[in-house]
Amino acid sequence: MLTVAIQAGGESRRMGQDKALMLFLGQPLIQRVVARLAPIADEVIVTTNRPVDFAFLGLPLFPDNHPGRGALGGLYTALFSAQQPLVAVVACDMPFANPNLLTFQSHLLEAEAADVVIPFPMEGYEPLHAVYRRESCLPVVEWALNNEQWKLIAWFSKVKVRTLSAEECRQHDPDGLAFSNINTPQELAEAEALARKTGRVSARSTPGRAPG
Repeated sequence: MLTVAIQAGGESRRMGQDKALMLFLGQPLIQRVVARLAPIADEVIVTTNRPVDFAFLGLPLFPDNHPGRGALGGLYTALFSAQQPLVAVVACDMPFANPNLLTFQSHLLEAEAADVVIPFPMEGYEPLHAVYRRESCLPVVEWALNNEQWKLIAWFSKVKVRTLSAEECRQHDPDGLAFSNINTPQELAEAEALARKTGRVSARSTPGRAPG
């Protein structure tokens, strides 16, 4: 029932090169994210406008349906392209994306009949570590695009959104690393050091299954 959609459409300006392909502990960063999340997914897809660069993953690759519309366009592409009713959308630059937390989000979405389950820790919404109900979210995201709404959460008022508190997130992500992302070479080095220190060197984990 769950598609994991990994967004690889950023411009990586601060990194100076495509961060999805930067090596993280010896493997491309996006490959680490795939390895972490594939065990909970019935399908894994990648949204990218450079499919040739990501062919090595051996996964379905989808260019933007609405080019030039940034993260919201990428979200639409993920929802449009997914084959499963629930879609977990994750950024390619999150080396500690948490399968346990996403599994909890998926179960919660079903249990509470929500359309979106999204973390809301102290820093604000985390729309790129969220789970969406494809059927109800896709037309509303399309509405936002057609009405020149650029914010990734501009359409939230039109669906049932279940936010996760910092405490709820902490129960499934005790290290508080799930939303960490990489934008600079220094942040890459720091994340690698953190992975070694916390024993997160391997991309693999032991998550629970998503519903279905």
